[in-house]
Amino acid sequence: MALGSIPTFLLFISTFFFMVLGDDAVGNSVKYPLVVSTWPFKEAVKAAWKAVDGGLSAVDAVVEGCSTCEELRCDGTVGPGGSPDENGETTIDALVMNGVTMEVGAVAAMRYVKDGIRAARLVMQHTEHTLLVGEKASVFAISMGLPGPSNLSSSESIEKWTKWKENHCQPNFWKNVVPAGSCGPYHPKGKVDVSEECTKTNLMGVAELRSSHISPHNHDTISMTVIDKMGHVAVGTSTNGATYKIPGRVGDGPIAGSSAYADNDVGACGATGDGDIMMRFLPCYQVVESMRLGMEPRAAAKDAIYRIARKFPNFVGAVFAVNKNGEHGGACHGWTFQYSVRSPEMDDVEVFTVFP
Repeated sequence: MALGSIPTFLLFISTFFFMVLGDDAVGNSVKYPLVVSTWPFKEAVKAAWKAVDGGLSAVDAVVEGCSTCEELRCDGTVGPGGSPDENGETTIDALVMNGVTMEVGAVAAMRYVKDGIRAARLVMQHTEHTLLVGEKASVFAISMGLPGPSNLSSSESIEKWTKWKENHCQPNFWKNVVPAGSCGPYHPKGKVDVSEECTKTNLMGVAELRSSHISPHNHDTISMTVIDKMGHVAVGTSTNGATYKIPGRVGDGPIAGSSAYADNDVGACGATGDGDIMMRFLPCYQVVESMRLGMEPRAAAKDAIYRIARKFPNFVGAVFAVNKNGEHGGACHGWTFQYSVRSPEMDDVEVFTVFP
């Protein structure tokens, strides 16, 4: 090659790489940042979007979004003041997961502290543990600077609990106990006849009956995914659990792989619904692994829900899936599910509806 032609050749090469990298950069700018959340929790999504669009990390944006939902007491099922347990007390479950480092921080059955998602992040930042529970989680959170101790009940939650007591503590989450139709204390019914169990299982291994007092207004979670401008993925959840739950109960909210899961190489998932059933299947872990194998988000979500419904036909739940390309989809069973999205292509938060 003549020396005079080298600059021309270099110019050609540099122009080629600029075009390729430029196209990729434009693609990323279209895809990211991205915020996806269960339900039409628009204010929470807006808060997360403002944070991530302003340059904050995916983890920080998730915390801002879920914290907003806690402050607004979304649907009465997130944050303080909702979902009283059998003693009339509200407790908090929350989780945050960094899809880059795979670190997880979570709190469960936390009393006296209203900032669930911030407590979860403190667990991730300042301990080598994954999950802290109960009153000791509260002590930790307060020692790390969160406000408390606080009464997490509200006039609405106390009124709801009072009416439930007047209705002989029905419905509830007990089975195979006496007294069957009134308030406790409860005791084992004696020798349990399998044929009389409240949840029956047929010869195919399918649970035929399941409690019907599950709905978006008494058994719900905000599960949020954020992909920041760097393409980093994080997820977070917050919930005050199932209404009238047995004290000490922990659902899927603070369980990584069940309520949410993130892997920077693949994408993320969020879930909501009957956590006592869903946590037995780790649907969000399955969704992410299905996408890792090449499955599209909607197909991965449907497959995860199908696996649960095959064993528990009457369960109520939903998941959304998001891959690294910014594509998303959802699936549900037993109810109509909605999830919210904000991306650079949108002027505002958009709500997507998924039918069973």
